[in-house]
Amino acid sequence: MPKGTTLRSGDESSKKPPAARAKVQSKDRDMGAALRTVYEKTVEEAIPAEMLDLLGKLD
Repeated sequence: MPKGTTLRSGDESSKKPPAARAKVQSKDRDMGAALRTVYEKTVEEAIPAEMLDLLGKLD
């Protein structure tokens, strides 16, 4: 390792001030909620009849 190289941990957010950490956590929470909503809508979506017909032909 070259002289003067600084090692850093993977968790740089622990070095941020509390307000900045709270902002990051809020963004993470918002992203998680958005992803959860998209996933739930996808799971609830009906399977098109054409797809069911194709799946039936595989049996």
